[in-house]
Amino acid sequence: MTAEAAPAPRLGFGAFLSPLHPLGEDPTLTMWRDLELIEWLDRWGYEEFWVGEHHSAGWGVLPSPELFLAAAAERTRHIRLGTGVISLPYHHPYMVAARAVQLDHQTRGRFLLGLGAGSLPSDMHQLGIAPAETRQRTAEALETVLHLLRSEEPLTVDRGWYRLRDARLQLRPWSRDGVPVALSSATSPFSMRLAGRHGVNPLSFGAPRPGSGPSDLKEQWRHLEEEAAAHGRTPDRSEWRVTLPVHIAETREEAFRQVLDGWLRYRNEYWAETLGLPVALSEADARKALESTVENLGAIIGSVDDAVVAIRQAQEVTGGFGRFLVNVQDWASHEQLKRSFELLARYVAPRFTGALRGLEASQAWTAARSQEFLGAAFAAQQKAVQDSGGARQTAVEDNGRAHAGG
Repeated sequence: MTAEAAPAPRLGFGAFLSPLHPLGEDPTLTMWRDLELIEWLDRWGYEEFWVGEHHSAGWGVLPSPELFLAAAAERTRHIRLGTGVISLPYHHPYMVAARAVQLDHQTRGRFLLGLGAGSLPSDMHQLGIAPAETRQRTAEALETVLHLLRSEEPLTVDRGWYRLRDARLQLRPWSRDGVPVALSSATSPFSMRLAGRHGVNPLSFGAPRPGSGPSDLKEQWRHLEEEAAAHGRTPDRSEWRVTLPVHIAETREEAFRQVLDGWLRYRNEYWAETLGLPVALSEADARKALESTVENLGAIIGSVDDAVVAIRQAQEVTGGFGRFLVNVQDWASHEQLKRSFELLARYVAPRFTGALRGLEASQAWTAARSQEFLGAAFAAQQKAVQDSGGARQTAVEDNGRAHAGG
């Protein structure tokens, strides 16, 4: 008897919404459309939905992910809801922890607290925060938030930019294991090392291909492991969330056709024109640049089969992760976006969640024994025919004897 191969680790699927929407659409309607998307994903079995915080630059219209998720919680039943992310330098950490615990109660344990340093210099400018201060503020605030969530011991601290005196949360977490905390990481090793130090889960943005610079996800994980080991911790890859843009259509060519104009607009109007990054492209160069992005696993665009291959490649080159989050973009129409999520849920995710293992094993077992089963069924049929013929002959003879006797 041969031993069966161990099943691959299960991969969970979710979505991450910055949220960024091109200028020109009514901001109220974008909020309602995003809420409707969460309901859609809940029905299709997605496990998580994360939404971010922005205060400037025009494209990001949600200043409070907590308020948005409170509304989403009333519209959904199963999907877990995360802040992606609350920018710690912008807030008093006591209020961050207190609101997190309240949402933990309101969602009955479906809330996920995603934290980060903030990404837009324009947000920092408006709040009077120097970009050079954000990492230190993040480290200080994270330590305070974790203490408030994990301990009932009063905390007194003076960081200059915030103070606490005999502080503790009177409302304790609803979840037995406390409020789950994740820390975002994109380019520098700072957040991954901070996550390793405090034993919180990483939420990574970047490119899975090795050698892709500071966004190299494999290198990000190395920083986490090193810092965790230095503090006597062992990080769990099953709790590592990796975020990539994804768009799936019936064919690869159709998928590229649906997103190309939106991707170019996002790159030129947001990254180049709004943020001032030197990444603008001409229409003639757009297709080639997008194909290069996909080739380097910076985005997944194509058919169902293309997506399965790309996600497997991402797992292989990073060493493995436990949650895959679709970075939601307005590159295609809303209906095409929903169709992409439907295809992902129906045909891609089952290859990684284990949902098909039993069915595929049963089909293979049946196919391997099909001739044996058909032979047995045919023999049983022939016997039934023979038995039925013998029974008819006996009936005819009995009937003849009855008539003769009459």
